[in-house]
Amino acid sequence: MNAETATTPFPTSAEQGQSGTGANGLNGDVNRVRKVAQTLHEAVDTLEQKIGKSSDKVMSLQQEYGDMAREQVRANPLAALGVAFAAGYVIAKILR
Repeated sequence: MNAETATTPFPTSAEQGQSGTGANGLNGDVNRVRKVAQTLHEAVDTLEQKIGKSSDKVMSLQQEYGDMAREQVRANPLAALGVAFAAGYVIAKILR
């Protein structure tokens, strides 16, 4: 080992206390990390609430449009079959 690798790259709190920086610097880092973690936690909670509301809206729209499509298919089954066939034909031509 050379002189550069003889010291640990990640000093422990005991080693920091010996080097003269004091344990107070470590507590400051811990407090800063806790504040950042708390801020991130609050941001995640806010995002979760917004996503929850949006997903409820999307699910209700999906239900509404699904019901409307079912009604249209029941009212006009041959037209629905024709539209499905035409869409499949167009997609097959595009993908070839």
